[in-house]
Amino acid sequence: MERKRTTLFLVIITLMIAGQQSLAQEDITYQRAIGGRFGVANGITYKHFLTDSYAIDGIVNFQGNRSFTIFKLLGLFEVHQPLTVADITGLQWYYGFGGGLGSYRYKDTDESGMAWSFDGVIGLDYKLSTAPINLSLDWKPTMELTPETGVRFDGIGLSVRFSF
Repeated sequence: MERKRTTLFLVIITLMIAGQQSLAQEDITYQRAIGGRFGVANGITYKHFLTDSYAIDGIVNFQGNRSFTIFKLLGLFEVHQPLTVADITGLQWYYGFGGGLGSYRYKDTDESGMAWSFDGVIGLDYKLSTAPINLSLDWKPTMELTPETGVRFDGIGLSVRFSF
């Protein structure tokens, strides 16, 4: 699993560096974007900017393991800030918080119920200048209230979105 995360991180950095030569000097922004989020929990993500710096990100995800499955809707409020690295425009870093609500089911006992969580997020956001593509790489720690109370730090994910 650690090897997959390292590979994922290297792919996103390579894409950002490869796109550096084709970047225009003007500010690259987008208002909305929809696509997939890939990581521990895979799903669909929709990001909408309220202002130049504030965005909301809705994620519908599914997560399963040997003992239970979870279907959850997450809402995150994010603060975006420009990041200047080697004259790359369209690169931002962001942080935020939110929560999740969904349902879970244990496979062995058929017990089911509501899944609740508080979530944080910190990451990098990159909008390609030559295509309507937005890439985000982030870490989303989660404090699960149900079904298994505790804090999880394994929420690294890559979002690939179509921006408009």
